[in-house]
Amino acid sequence: MTSIDRLAELGTTTWLDDLSRERLDSGNLASIIEEKSITGVTTNPSIFKAAMTSGTSYDEQIAELKGEGAAADDAVYAMSIADVQRACDVLRPVFDRTDGEDGRVSIEVDPRLADDGQETFAQALGLWSEVDRPNAMIKIPATPESLPAIEGALAEGVSVNVTLIFSVERYREVIAAYKRGIERAKNDGRDVSQIRSVASFFVSRMDTEVDKRLEAVGGNALELRGLAGLANARAAYALFESEFGEDAGLPEGAHPQRPLWASTGVKNPDYPATLYVAGLAGPRTVNTMPEKTIDATLDSDVELSDTLSGSGPAARETLEKIRQAGVDLDDVTAVLEREGVEKFVAAWKELLDSMAERLS
Repeated sequence: MTSIDRLAELGTTTWLDDLSRERLDSGNLASIIEEKSITGVTTNPSIFKAAMTSGTSYDEQIAELKGEGAAADDAVYAMSIADVQRACDVLRPVFDRTDGEDGRVSIEVDPRLADDGQETFAQALGLWSEVDRPNAMIKIPATPESLPAIEGALAEGVSVNVTLIFSVERYREVIAAYKRGIERAKNDGRDVSQIRSVASFFVSRMDTEVDKRLEAVGGNALELRGLAGLANARAAYALFESEFGEDAGLPEGAHPQRPLWASTGVKNPDYPATLYVAGLAGPRTVNTMPEKTIDATLDSDVELSDTLSGSGPAARETLEKIRQAGVDLDDVTAVLEREGVEKFVAAWKELLDSMAERLS
């Protein structure tokens, strides 16, 4: 049994945070699903930028799109959708084996629409229709403006990966949007057992920002470095436990919205590579990792155990110590949400500029 298998035994399934045409053409994706027990794939604008601006895997399709007179936006989505469709097909056996819980592939709406709920909703429906795979998930950011789009997409039967969650308070709003959306779907006669959702809570970026502020404070505050990411995620998991327990209030047949730990590759080389893996193992969760972190987990001899169940009180105590040290955690999460959107927008624009140049 590998460490990834042990995680699954504890309740945490492992998804790959990466996708490219090269992985698909070479059979690499199929291989790591088989050899490394990977059960899903997530993508984002930065991942597609890296994939489409290097190598020659997309050259043939770009030439076809150029001949059709495609605009850069349309070309990027045509290639992204083709990759996601193929990845969905590769993961379909996992989807069938897990009754739809895993075997999922996520594709994100245009990050430039993060502040436009109506356009986000429209594009989410369009992507769901174009990908046309039951094991797809549409990623929608958890910005205040996009919360209605999350609810609306779920109500229409779309499986949603809610992304860029940094605060427990925003996560509470995401859960409420999920419950409203599922209730609407049920009232409209949809089979809610076929609708799945995950809430992607970002982890390592929390430590990066908080550690920077703790270092500015200095003194005893330095002892709190490297604790915020896990504590914040565990506090979120405590909310999940309370909101999706026996009294979750979900319609019959509906599934809990699982927490997904994102940004789980360590940013600080002084921290163990498996910090956000071993520290966030527990029931009904997903950890989406870059392959480097997957390999580090497989190579590690760290003893894995349930580090999530019942961890809320200690997590909240740690967060309070960080606040008392002088760190404004509300400002931290607000900054991270804004920067998260901005980073994806920047990557998307760079990809579009590169694609426009190639199409011209």
